[in-house]
Amino acid sequence: MPTLEINSLTSGYSNIPVLKEISLTVPEHSIVGILGANGAGKSALLRAISALNPVHSGSIQFDGVELGAMTAERVVGEGVIQVPQGRLLFGSMSVRENLELGAFLQTDRAFIRERLAHVCHLFPVLAERANQAAAYLSGGEQQMLAVGRALMSKPRLLLLDEPSLGLAPKIFDLILDKLKDIHAAGASILIAEQNARKVLRFAQYCYVLQNGSIAFHGTTESLKNDVRIEQSYLGAVTK
Repeated sequence: MPTLEINSLTSGYSNIPVLKEISLTVPEHSIVGILGANGAGKSALLRAISALNPVHSGSIQFDGVELGAMTAERVVGEGVIQVPQGRLLFGSMSVRENLELGAFLQTDRAFIRERLAHVCHLFPVLAERANQAAAYLSGGEQQMLAVGRALMSKPRLLLLDEPSLGLAPKIFDLILDKLKDIHAAGASILIAEQNARKVLRFAQYCYVLQNGSIAFHGTTESLKNDVRIEQSYLGAVTK
């Protein structure tokens, strides 16, 4: 059974639809990319999955459970966790406090300690900065913290919205390497990103959004040679 299956989804930030009849699948233990320019609907799609935007019609199912009518908290409880665009950290709070907020549904202190140890092993700089205010981290460290916070709930499906935003290419490469480790440990990943070149190297399958609809999709191997990708994205993307 697919981990995530979206059928004919229409959604938006209010009563005005941004997404129109979207259908896509994220199979179990896969990495799927969502490509598109600003305003294509990438963030709206991830927000709909996370129950942050209303579903006007269609369905969003995760392992056969309908997410569309759930609260955002219940979606997190199902193991669907988002790393939002812009990170949305609590700048005045410490790195450790931000991480602990990622486990807000947990009451098992042993589980929280285990997840903290796992995150600090994956991102050692977060252990070094544990007592430092999040606002004083570099951009790359803040992105590591945002990903680490999401990992605190042990996601089965990790959603990432424009994780390259504001990062130097080498730092984004480091984040992608860590995401590969997260995927190898068992999580499926859905990444929405403008940097088509790097997503095509990272993901296994991609959907291309244009004006709130899926324009085309395919394996990353096939899309690397697709003239539509080359003309629209790769020519303008930094290697």
